[in-house]
Amino acid sequence: MALSRSQVVSQLYKTVRLLNNSLKETWFRSHCSHIFCNRNAEAVLQALASTVNRDTTASNYVFQDDSYLTPRTSREFKLYYLSQESGRNAAKYFINTFPRYFQKDFAEPHIPCLMPETLELQIDEVSERALTECIQLRKVKAAVDMFDQLTQMGSPVSLDLTNDLLDLICLYGDQEPAQDVPPEQRTNDMGEKHDEIKIKKGRPRRASDFLKIVWGENNNAERIFNMMPEPNSCSYGALIRGMVKHGSIPKAFIMYNDMLNNQLTADVHTFNALISAAPYLKEKYSEKWDLIIDLLKQMAYQKVKPNVLTFNAVLKALQRCGALGRVQAFPVLNEMKALGIGLSTTLLTPVHINFMSSQAQEHKEIIQEVLNEVSGKSFAAHDPDDGIKTKMCLDTKDMEQAYKLQSLLDIGENWKLLGDSFHQSVYYGRFFNLLCMMEHVDVVLKWYRELSPSLFYPNSQRMRDLFQALDMDNRLDIIPQIWKDIKRMGHDNNTELVEEMLSLMAREKHKPEVQQSFAECALDVKTLYKQTDYGRVQLNWSASSLSSITLILLAAGRIQQAWEILMLFKVTNRVPSEYLLKQFLDCIQMNNNSEQAVALVQISASFCLPLTSHLIKRVQQEFELNEEQKNTLSQLESSLFE
Repeated sequence: MALSRSQVVSQLYKTVRLLNNSLKETWFRSHCSHIFCNRNAEAVLQALASTVNRDTTASNYVFQDDSYLTPRTSREFKLYYLSQESGRNAAKYFINTFPRYFQKDFAEPHIPCLMPETLELQIDEVSERALTECIQLRKVKAAVDMFDQLTQMGSPVSLDLTNDLLDLICLYGDQEPAQDVPPEQRTNDMGEKHDEIKIKKGRPRRASDFLKIVWGENNNAERIFNMMPEPNSCSYGALIRGMVKHGSIPKAFIMYNDMLNNQLTADVHTFNALISAAPYLKEKYSEKWDLIIDLLKQMAYQKVKPNVLTFNAVLKALQRCGALGRVQAFPVLNEMKALGIGLSTTLLTPVHINFMSSQAQEHKEIIQEVLNEVSGKSFAAHDPDDGIKTKMCLDTKDMEQAYKLQSLLDIGENWKLLGDSFHQSVYYGRFFNLLCMMEHVDVVLKWYRELSPSLFYPNSQRMRDLFQALDMDNRLDIIPQIWKDIKRMGHDNNTELVEEMLSLMAREKHKPEVQQSFAECALDVKTLYKQTDYGRVQLNWSASSLSSITLILLAAGRIQQAWEILMLFKVTNRVPSEYLLKQFLDCIQMNNNSEQAVALVQISASFCLPLTSHLIKRVQQEFELNEEQKNTLSQLESSLFE
């Protein structure tokens, strides 16, 4: 039986669809097998995390384990972080000091970071294997003793293992790592060497001077180095880096000259250390720069390719070269770009920004070029000082640059380059301040809801910036909503912030529904002046706060509640303004309450205000008074002229 035309088309469509699905399945399997074969341990978690966006209404994820202790203010935010770090350090101390109590492993699979570290030496014999174990466990004294025993026994230690020992000694300055030394022993060791520390002229001694590890004369590193029959470049490099790290800079350059005399070539890490130490060896700015140039020329002669840390060291050294450093910074940045390192790393190293921070406006184009270069890229820190220095970008008052910087932080894990919680709060505070100054209030509110509280806990000054933004765009009707956030963040005991908010609501009249919301907000503020919670700073009534709440209630038509606030002036020894009394009398006149009008005149007379005579005339002319009220006003009027 012949198929119709429509049936043929249908069969053809099904065949094409099946073929298409088969091709997709084959492609998916081939690609997925490649992905899963080459993925790391966190690949699945990273893939799942990429599908979930940040919840802008929730607190930071680090606080979600204990919702009761979720911080509300920036101070609590910092305290929580410090508490967490203190708890981790305490747990590490106990688990590593008493590992015998933590032998059972309940985790499946095994999680090494949750188990005690193996810090005890397991090999008792005198051998290179035991020396290797001492070095791996960072047992400086034990490693030196093992080396000496091997030498005394006539067993030569291999050159590579000796270099590893030199690296260990130079890293810790011939002392045990700080975390492995008891505090009392550490204090005694430092006390023996504090006399060797050179204090700069004119500067008093600081506590840090006595705790700083110094390079001792003829220490174990130098002794072992001198015992080596043929030290190589790694041997010299370890000693030079150790001398630079622990303050023996002249010795480091002497050692470098000896290295050159022995026709050895330094590696890039040795040059980086010498470049970072160059400014401390010379006095004049020009001499410092000449020494840096000489080291860079020697790198080129020895065919040592510079890396990111090399240019970081140059830029840091230029910080100590005054105006010359600012002039030479730009050729250094251009050289970075010419070598393929590019401007991307310059944003992540805060040094060059310090050169130009005083002239941020003049270097706006350079900042723009840097931001264009790094746009859409993810970075990792290469240096302990790496981080996004945001001050300069935000000081230019350029919203386009600020948005580019913010978008950069949303890519990958670039947000980590902001630094610790304090530096993150500083950045978001500056960014929000710039938004309040430069953007429309709708944009400001969008960012406010997006950043707080998931990333940013605005302090009282940032909330005042928000009020100014609302005031500039005439959106004061949002204040009651902001007041709820102020209470949640614990700023409701800040007198200046509360009074500024009240003055904004009381300054002019709005729609009836807005005035009612203002009145509810003002009454909520009133309750705070009565609270005496433990640990809370109590608010004290001022003439400004009393006047503002009274005016807000009057504008909402709540005369009786406004009258109760007016009575507080006498109780708190505050004097109402003449403007307030005039406004109060206008509201009383609308209700034609002569009794309350006379009482208002009596309040004015009790404060001996010059406005009293004017109020008496108005009440006599604008209200229907009985004989008793007329006599009361006559007596008050006659008392004014006595």
